Amino acid sequence: MKKPERIVLGYSGGVQSSLAIAWLAETYGAEVVTVTLDLGQEQDLADLRARALGLGASRGHVIDARDDFARGFVIPALKANARAEDRIPMATALGRPLIAKKLIEIARFEGASTIAHGAIGRDRARIEGPLRTLDPGVPIVAAASEWDFTAQGLIKFADQHGIALPAASEQTLRSDRNLWGRSAGVGGVLDSWQEAPESCYAMTRALDRCPDQPAYVEVGFERGIPGAVNGVAMPIVELIDSLTTIAGEHGVGRLDRVKQKPDGTRSHALYEMPASVVLHAAHLELDRFVHSPALMRISRSVAADLADVIDRGEWFGPVREALGAFVDHVQRQTTGVVRLKLFKGDCRVVGRSTNP
Repeated sequence: MKKPERIVLGYSGGVQSSLAIAWLAETYGAEVVTVTLDLGQEQDLADLRARALGLGASRGHVIDARDDFARGFVIPALKANARAEDRIPMATALGRPLIAKKLIEIARFEGASTIAHGAIGRDRARIEGPLRTLDPGVPIVAAASEWDFTAQGLIKFADQHGIALPAASEQTLRSDRNLWGRSAGVGGVLDSWQEAPESCYAMTRALDRCPDQPAYVEVGFERGIPGAVNGVAMPIVELIDSLTTIAGEHGVGRLDRVKQKPDGTRSHALYEMPASVVLHAAHLELDRFVHSPALMRISRSVAADLADVIDRGEWFGPVREALGAFVDHVQRQTTGVVRLKLFKGDCRVVGRSTNP
């Protein structure tokens, strides 16, 4: 690959993308421009931008993409009832194609010839798949997979650039959060046999701290899209934020999973998804209420296929588009209200009605 003069880097503020700023500048002698998206992760993005500039980035773009994320990615997945293993709402995987799309937009705006990221493993495919679909010829640098530091070399490089690395002995929680939920995992702390410690959670209350009275929530849908809570119409981002607060207060949304990595190894992962658990439960119930059992059988198959497509990083491909067309057709009838009872971690449908 010809050495680029300017590289656009997806920057999350984490160790790998922070190291990537300095590594790209030194390896390619290129100007590095960072792109950080606000997907509802509740970070101080102005601080992240300042950090990127302090590490050597020439410019830092910060983009409020919460509405784009909710409307363009979260809602289509919800309408399809697409969940990993038919039970885990998808959050991290849904954010990656939007990040890729914005990276291409900023690269074109900046006149940059190359796009870089710090993702590894499954996340690398979720970033690079959409990048190659949207711009097949764009050179991509997977910084964290391409640098060849030894362990000591990485420590030395990080120290030279003022980037703190967690000590090998530390059990540092790795988490990824956006508007739709939070995933967390960490080495041996999350043994598949042991209950995760309370310190792993950030969005939901422990059951012994939840209110002793249940909360009742009514969610209104129009063509499969949630638009009101307890009769109050809300923009989608505000609606998700509201349900996150209500459900989280009642301990709703904690999920536990042992997942298989691409190399065949298994890892224990935790999820906190208050709003998405409530909305998936409500939407699925409304689908069952208004559609025939035969159509629901087909829809379940479509949901599983779409979840696989999202997980593989093929959001912008023809299969996702075809599945989405089916979902949009079916969802024309999914209009109504679902009532749910939230109580000490339990989310239960207690009522459903179609609009006149």
